[in-house]
Amino acid sequence: MEKIWLEKSYPPGVEFEIDPDKYKSLVELFLKYTALYGDKTAFINMGATLSYHELAQQATMFAAYLQQDLGLIKGDKFAIMIPNTLQYPIALFGSLMAGLTVVNVNPLYTARELEHQLKDSGAKGILVLENFAHVLASVIDKTSVQHVITTGVGDRLGAVKGTLVNCVLKYVKKQVPSYELSNSVKFNAALAKGGKLNFSPVEVTGQDLAFLQYTGGTTGPSKGVMLTHRNMVANLEQSNAMTKQVFEIGKEIMVTALPLYHVYALTSNCLCFIPFGGTNLLITNPRDMVGFVKELAKYPFTAITGVNTLFNALLHTPGFDQLDFSHLKLGFGGGMSVQRPVAELWEKVTGTRLLEGYGLTECAPLVTLSPYDQESYNGSIGVPASSTDIRLIGDDGEEVGFDEPGEMWVKGPQVMNGYYNRQDATDEVLKDGWLATGDIATMDENGFFRIVDRKKDMIIVSGFNVYPNEIEEVIVSHDGVLEAAAIGIANDITGETVKLFIVRQDPELTEQDVLDHCHKLLTNYKRPKIVEFMDELPKSNVGKILRKELRQGKDA
Repeated sequence: MEKIWLEKSYPPGVEFEIDPDKYKSLVELFLKYTALYGDKTAFINMGATLSYHELAQQATMFAAYLQQDLGLIKGDKFAIMIPNTLQYPIALFGSLMAGLTVVNVNPLYTARELEHQLKDSGAKGILVLENFAHVLASVIDKTSVQHVITTGVGDRLGAVKGTLVNCVLKYVKKQVPSYELSNSVKFNAALAKGGKLNFSPVEVTGQDLAFLQYTGGTTGPSKGVMLTHRNMVANLEQSNAMTKQVFEIGKEIMVTALPLYHVYALTSNCLCFIPFGGTNLLITNPRDMVGFVKELAKYPFTAITGVNTLFNALLHTPGFDQLDFSHLKLGFGGGMSVQRPVAELWEKVTGTRLLEGYGLTECAPLVTLSPYDQESYNGSIGVPASSTDIRLIGDDGEEVGFDEPGEMWVKGPQVMNGYYNRQDATDEVLKDGWLATGDIATMDENGFFRIVDRKKDMIIVSGFNVYPNEIEEVIVSHDGVLEAAAIGIANDITGETVKLFIVRQDPELTEQDVLDHCHKLLTNYKRPKIVEFMDELPKSNVGKILRKELRQGKDA
């Protein structure tokens, strides 16, 4: 497919190609910019700050502990199972400096999910938030984990505030269930011990594994995506090439509500803002929307990443529309489709653009992004990032034409090495350097792409393809609807029919109201036949609506 987007739609200053070998590793990048921006604030969490100098110093202490005390060596796997706290970047960069491969773990995992990931990755050590240590304790004997470091939410907030926060969570809110993990070490004790040890620098190259980033497991047990240092360097260079005309050195505050253990925030927030000397404002509990908005009121934030559900929730939280948005430059939407009603309301309330992009774990994650000079939401996921090729493949195996749907195949330096210990799964999606994403998309004559839907989520009614994204966008355009999800259920006559799950904005909204709305805006075969109201929809750790769970629990 010809790269027509380069000449037609790339804005001024965006390079067509990036150098994926600009830094030989994330470690080289980290050491360069923490030295350059030493006095600038790298992270803020619950009022506490961490400068670039302090981050480098404490990451080195943690690396020394891992290396000299625990005896972990280059290539060993180290799991990090904590939310957005100051401990995360310290542990992340310390692990990478020690030459370890980071295994990011969702703290909300069940015992079954945690056991699978630890066994599959072969992790030898883990840093876990004490709130979830009881889950680890229930499975650790079935894994290869030999070393456990525990931490409390308040551990890096200072002696007084940190102790208070930890005591409230443990003794007042009862959020720390009892657990037994023999020989576990506290995070602050590990740092203190590491500070007395001499770290021996490790040679880390672009081909070394930086992350085993596990996918959500939509087609079975989750798989470890092998992302090298070169993959990650390439992707942050691609992301920065698309946005550097907007951001200023040392003047950016990125709102980081999405978890850093997820590849979206890991790259787009944590890694990408280091070359800018930017600040990440870490939100530990974004589900507390009122508290989230109060935190936003304290800082002149300039950018925010999120998913559609997060933006929608903020827009419907009292006080959000009263915030000072005068410093806000851009909002970045990804992880799931940004719906037009949400994007348009966001632009109306904040006075800024909400730029949609597209990515996936297997691409570290960025593939496409809306141009920085795009004035308003246009329903697309933008254009391919620098050094990225895309093909759209039809059912006949041939490339499709303009505005015709086809499966998106991606090629570029950000594409993963494969799935860890899963050559069979790797061979299914990697074909001569091309990654078959499983997403159905179209491309227009200017090189803008639009996601039609997930191949596996597509609903087929009487032989017609019905895409849940389209149905959901129509539904949420009704003022009485807060959130919606569409799935297909078996039907003896049509093969499948559309079922809707809705969270009401208006408690008086009825099924007939919804059906009448659909009748006006959707052709017959696309109209839902069943409507179910719910208090909330199942979501992933980043807020993506999980249609798979709705399908598993459907009452057809």
